[in-house]
Amino acid sequence: MNAVVRLAQSFDEWRAAARELIALKVPPANVAWLAQPDGGDLFSSPPEATATDAPMLRLPRQLVELLQAAACFSAPDRWAFLYQVLWRWQLGQHDVVSPADADGARLHAMVKAVHREEHDMHAYVRFRERDEAQGAPRFVAWYEPVHEVLPQVARHFARRMGSISWMIATPGASMLWDGATLHAGPALLRGAADIDDAGEALWLTYYRSIFNPARVNADLLHSHIPARFWKNLPEGAIVPAMLSGAANGERRTGQTASVGQRQGAAMIQIKSERAQPARATATTLDQCRRCELWKSATQAVPGIGPHTARIMLVGEQPGDQEDLAGLPFVGPAGALLDQAMQEAGMARDSIYLTNAVKHFKWEPRGKRRLHKTPAQREILACHGWLEEEIERGKPQVIVALGSTALKAVLQDGAASMTPLIGTPIEHDGRWVVTVYHPSYVLRARDEESRRQAYAAIVDGLRQALRLLQEPHHGVAAGTSCASSRRA
Repeated sequence: MNAVVRLAQSFDEWRAAARELIALKVPPANVAWLAQPDGGDLFSSPPEATATDAPMLRLPRQLVELLQAAACFSAPDRWAFLYQVLWRWQLGQHDVVSPADADGARLHAMVKAVHREEHDMHAYVRFRERDEAQGAPRFVAWYEPVHEVLPQVARHFARRMGSISWMIATPGASMLWDGATLHAGPALLRGAADIDDAGEALWLTYYRSIFNPARVNADLLHSHIPARFWKNLPEGAIVPAMLSGAANGERRTGQTASVGQRQGAAMIQIKSERAQPARATATTLDQCRRCELWKSATQAVPGIGPHTARIMLVGEQPGDQEDLAGLPFVGPAGALLDQAMQEAGMARDSIYLTNAVKHFKWEPRGKRRLHKTPAQREILACHGWLEEEIERGKPQVIVALGSTALKAVLQDGAASMTPLIGTPIEHDGRWVVTVYHPSYVLRARDEESRRQAYAAIVDGLRQALRLLQEPHHGVAAGTSCASSRRA
């Protein structure tokens, strides 16, 4: 049969329509996905059969998360493409989610672009304060996202800004936070010019006072912050003028040097290279080549969670599903860890999750990619990234999930996990709790071993929560495992 589906720009409506089409066995080539007009039914012509008696379509969580993220990608054929992926999956073509597949490669590229847009929006949204006499919302921001990520980003700012009311407006929609509830609405502004902020002049004065052109690499600046972001940043209008002024200042310095060379004038030669040595461009995790693991991995998998989290969980390395999704702990071990955290009373969105090694190390076994334990040299190569995460977040408690994580956290290749299970130690001024990795529970040979290992993980997580109340004893940086204080 042929079907014309009319729907709004909603993943839930697409999912409902797709389930019915799958149940009716309508191939992608016979479906046209159109924008939903005001009023009307979901299907332009009622299908000859109904899907009410069809079995529920069951999908793995990883696929649902990929489809839901890709649905935020702005493309005219996104619903048709997502239905094609779903159709192939239910036919048994599970390689449709692999980056090696043409559709899988596009799916992962869409998800990566959406996550990148979320990251950019977290960084470049600028709230402007309104006069209290105007009432709520207290802060208003205008942003022009490339993809439809406003709801996800709004949840981020709702957690971050507490009871303060705010609104983020985009060309297509708006989100209002009243201090307790998020409200979605239509576009309410035409641009940043519609927002009046009396304090912006003070901010620009402060920005000018701290701006140091000697430390600005203009090319790198425009590489890291593309031009589309500048027009909505308060400082975006003044940075080009300040850079231009800095260039004029350099020319005046050159003129001063020529005057100083005249007869009878004393001059001290100062080379700019000595005053401000050139630094190598800072690398990013995706560009890391410190070991060979990047060659066979899909991508580097960074940590996730609030950087202000007081508890950090460190695993060994990404698994097969994490390597594809670009997020830590989203596979079977992640599901088990979620269950253990829930049982321990630990909220996942309040902790920081990362791995000691950022690329997936694996060996082929038929069509599968099986986990392979990282070597000590690979742990050391990745330690700089872990150290940067710890220094940035300064967690009070680190939970090491397994032996590799423990060696990385303690910087001790000889560290043994078994004697530290259930015995926290204080290392470099913070508590370290050692538990089994969730994958150890999944690999246990019998039910009793699985039960004991899982109980040890839950106990360790509860112990980490209790240690948040423990005072620190100022262990000096660089303390080794042998000299770390046991609780």
